Amino acid sequence: MSLSELMIDIPAEHEANVFGQFDSYAKKIERTFHVTLIARDGQTKIVGENSAAQKVLRILTQLVELSRRGNTITEQNVDYAISLVYEDQEEDLVAIDKDLICYTLQGKPVKPKTLGQKRYVDAIREGMITFGLGPAGTGKTYLAMAMAITAFKRNEVSRIILTRPAIEAGEKLGFLPGDLQSKIDPYLRPLYDALYQIMGAESFIKNSEKGLIEVAPLAYMRGRTLDNAFIILDEAQNTTPAQMKMFLTRIGFGSKVVITGDSTQKDLPAGAASGLDVAVQVVKNLDDITICSLTSKDVVRHPLVQKIVKAYEDYEKKSAARQKNTRRRKA
Repeated sequence: MSLSELMIDIPAEHEANVFGQFDSYAKKIERTFHVTLIARDGQTKIVGENSAAQKVLRILTQLVELSRRGNTITEQNVDYAISLVYEDQEEDLVAIDKDLICYTLQGKPVKPKTLGQKRYVDAIREGMITFGLGPAGTGKTYLAMAMAITAFKRNEVSRIILTRPAIEAGEKLGFLPGDLQSKIDPYLRPLYDALYQIMGAESFIKNSEKGLIEVAPLAYMRGRTLDNAFIILDEAQNTTPAQMKMFLTRIGFGSKVVITGDSTQKDLPAGAASGLDVAVQVVKNLDDITICSLTSKDVVRHPLVQKIVKAYEDYEKKSAARQKNTRRRKA
């Protein structure tokens, strides 16, 4: 094993951002690659086995560039940079960061943060119908909302329609008080949250009163033809095949559609087929329809969420393998 000492310039104003609070990111990189980082006078020395030191140099180069571009480095950025280096794709990290969709009301840039998210955003731009499939925390709904609001502000579409099936998440809520809007609002709250963050409550209310932005349960879509609109169907795994067919046949001229869902989190009755699963098989070979599958690697919430999603994926694979073996022995 040959040891190397490599140097990289990390200006003092970027050092805290790249190394993290209490050098937490630097320590994670040291533990992962079994190297030592020594920072002094705007330069950082990487001491370790040659191939490991080269990987760390590439990671730090990408993180410094992200910091220079005005980003606050997060643990997710560090974890993703590490995974990309293992796949020899780390140069894509900065390329992803260049894809600015819009700004939130607080001035925070909305961008894809992973290769999967970048492909998803590109598919929405280029296609008419995009399926965004993947686990919680992969930004499926939020990025679709950002793309919809951006298209609306640029007058590429005349209205935004946001819909999701009004189905309880595994519990019976019983009678809900208030008028019809009050009854359905809890089911649509995640859509409102994203709208308020990107567009602002005042702008949303004003455009909603004009009928330019509509948030409604999926049942309200029957009998309509939706022209020149950006339409998002969220939580599509909870649709029935009939509902999904009804929704897909509402689409009119000049419209763009994004359908998001996570097939592992269905709230349908036991044994009921999911409209999302059926639709993916039915339309997968049609032109102008893109199916983007996001994975646990694309989770951008707290790093623990990524670990939870991955743990569930592994558990479900093992369970499926056990069931397959059991059926085989019985046969």
